[in-house]
Amino acid sequence: VTYGIDLGKTWFHVVGLDHTGNPIKRAKLNRASIIRFFINIPEALVGMEACPGSQWLARKLRALGHQVRILPAQFVKIY
Repeated sequence: VTYGIDLGKTWFHVVGLDHTGNPIKRAKLNRASIIRFFINIPEALVGMEACPGSQWLARKLRALGHQVRILPAQFVKIY
């Protein structure tokens, strides 16, 4: 599963995609619950848009064993 995260000030929207690109999991999480969400899933590829909060979250997710990709805004598509 590959995860994409839409970072917001208070809420983070997460979507998980299977190998064919179909959504299999969606979640709306706050800052505390997003870490718990990723603790409870197997290691995965996680993508997010570059912004001030993305570096903090990327460090946390990498510490949990996930592969993290931070993408420039012009390459991020709306899902």
